[in-house]
Amino acid sequence: MSRAQAESVIKNIIREIAQECASKGQAVSETLVAFMVKAVVLDPSNEFNVDRTLTKDDVQKLIRLCVDRLMDTRSPALDTVKMQVYFDMNYTTRSDFLDEHRRVLESRLQPVLREITDSRARTREELESLYRKIVSAVLLRSGLGSPTDIAVVREATAALQSVFPQTELGTFMSLTKRDKERQLLELTMIVTGIRLFNKECGKGGEGIDDLPAILNEAVPATTQNVDAEIHAALRCANKYTGLIEKIQSGDSSEGPSVQLLKEALINSRQHEAFLRVILNDVISCAQQVEALEQQLAARMEQLQATVQSKTAVPTAQVYPQFIHLSQLWSGFQDEMVLLSVLSNILASLDPFTRGHRDLFNDEVLIPFLTGVTIKSDEERIQETSNPECRVNPKDFRELDWLFPETTKNFNKLPLQYRGFCAWALAKYDRLLLPANPEIGVLRYKDHYYAFSSKKAAGEFANNIEGFIHQVAEGAKRSPELIQLLELHTQFATITPYSQGKDQGRMIEKPVTKCDSETQTDTHILEPNIVKSYEWNEWELRRKAIKLANLRTRVTHSMQTNLSNMRRDTAIQVWPPKEQETQTKEDNYTNVPKPQVFLAGLRGGGMTEPTVMTKMDLTIDVDQT
Repeated sequence: MSRAQAESVIKNIIREIAQECASKGQAVSETLVAFMVKAVVLDPSNEFNVDRTLTKDDVQKLIRLCVDRLMDTRSPALDTVKMQVYFDMNYTTRSDFLDEHRRVLESRLQPVLREITDSRARTREELESLYRKIVSAVLLRSGLGSPTDIAVVREATAALQSVFPQTELGTFMSLTKRDKERQLLELTMIVTGIRLFNKECGKGGEGIDDLPAILNEAVPATTQNVDAEIHAALRCANKYTGLIEKIQSGDSSEGPSVQLLKEALINSRQHEAFLRVILNDVISCAQQVEALEQQLAARMEQLQATVQSKTAVPTAQVYPQFIHLSQLWSGFQDEMVLLSVLSNILASLDPFTRGHRDLFNDEVLIPFLTGVTIKSDEERIQETSNPECRVNPKDFRELDWLFPETTKNFNKLPLQYRGFCAWALAKYDRLLLPANPEIGVLRYKDHYYAFSSKKAAGEFANNIEGFIHQVAEGAKRSPELIQLLELHTQFATITPYSQGKDQGRMIEKPVTKCDSETQTDTHILEPNIVKSYEWNEWELRRKAIKLANLRTRVTHSMQTNLSNMRRDTAIQVWPPKEQETQTKEDNYTNVPKPQVFLAGLRGGGMTEPTVMTKMDLTIDVDQT
């Protein structure tokens, strides 16, 4: 089976599983179904051979198992997978969030900008309409007030006229489209800076929210909410951990299902990890807001010193300051957007944790928590921080152990399994215990392993490969551990949600892949190939000999009875020749111009009769 056929089969399986879940009243995304298919195939108990082509019975079994898992609404493991898929699809880095936000804003603003840049206004009414569109574009891009608010429009128009009067529309119309867009962006920043400065001076600022004050209230509130969620997740994890330890130690034969408790513990730890990612971003947001406030105050003071109630100020001095002021305000707007997105993600993660909280509420757990010592992560680490709890490197001379006092940047070591004890994960079958790096960090094949006790470190060091294999097998039974423990390198079939190694931070967003095809013309330019060219001199010699031999050859033909009247004949005629002749002769004649003079017309008076004399004055042609 080719790769394309295999992908087509997998897509059909995913589509069929999604349709069957929908028919049973459970809507699931194809991303979640795809992850569940991989999880079911990886589970050794399901006996799927990934190296063998799935038969029809295997496909039906795979669909049935996936549907059963997806329909189990009380499964903490399914909630964890859903949480991971949701976080993967909705969270990305700070820069990517802001880039996407700006791209969406620009796409929404494009129709307005296109009307301005493509306008061919000529009449007075058309120019006035164009100017109003420019004011609207400035307001929409700056985000300072609504274009439908008359007071806001008046203030923005006054600020724009001080920078770009309506009489300059002719010059604006003569620019290229790119220059128009560049000038509109510059005008937006200058007008925004002017309005912000007027607001600071108490002379305007209609429709402008006090973003620094809003952020100063929203950031601590969001931080407090995230902290409260982290503490709630840790309380659940500590209770589950203590109860699991009691059951597995044999002190209690009764209690909830250990499998469900471990799935609930994984859910709580995954929720905590995602909350710490959000908390780090909120802290970065708070730091950015503080820096922006300092820059904004300094810029306002500099503008005040530049203007100082002057009636006229050189544009070269104030325009760059207005532009910088606008950029600072855009930074506040970005922080508002980022904080809103993080708050939405925070609220959306809560439904994925309700399952295990309802399943193991206080009424269910209190009877089994009698006599159980519930320890927090800090208490567990504190218990093993004594020098007696440290590993003695002399006991393991062939291994490389790292300690805080001998290792530079010890706290930044990329610990395996996200800092959980490697020994407990294998020894107690997927039990998540926080490790204490001060006990000693084992470096093995460029990986760093931390442990929860000296005993755990010793046993792990004596059978490293065996414990690593057991952790991998446990992750196959609980595929949600692959993302939580960052085991993507061991499971190439599972796409990693995050490549980040820092605790509580996702450095890179998931890699998105797709199939694509391209086609290139064989010959882009017109061919210039001489068919008769021959580079081989022996071939040229052969052709010359062939032509020389043809001169001494005679072609004979003969006719038989069978070929009579079947001979091909050809005749050739000369087409009529078109000819034409033309004759032309220029000639002319000339005649004399007659002239006659009559004399004596006045007469001799009353007594004498009038005698008229006619004289011919015509001159011959030859004399002219």
